[in-house]
Amino acid sequence: MSENQDMDDIDCCCEKNEETEEACPHCSGKHKVRDEAEFKTLMNRLKRIEGQVRGVEGMLENNAYCTDILMQVSAITSALNSFNKALLANHMKTCVADGIRNGDESVIDEFVVTLQKLMK
Repeated sequence: MSENQDMDDIDCCCEKNEETEEACPHCSGKHKVRDEAEFKTLMNRLKRIEGQVRGVEGMLENNAYCTDILMQVSAITSALNSFNKALLANHMKTCVADGIRNGDESVIDEFVVTLQKLMK
């Protein structure tokens, strides 16, 4: 996706309600064009996590011992938390900072709500 692409031309990643044209309730409808480095870093993390999940699936299929599976699931949880931390830091440095610079202080409230949801 090109950085010059108009954000209005990008469809929501979620299915829109065909009758109302609204995004699903779990999606803000907003988008962010990530630079290549950020995209690659986040995608690499997700690919590793995906591999870990597939490994747990294999362990289950091969009747691995419960605690062995639990340890792998714990590692996946830790990897997801690390992904969230990286994404949150990027969000703060880009989306939130840009919003504040442009006079949109609602990004602060949005960020606080996001943190509250992540910390429950």
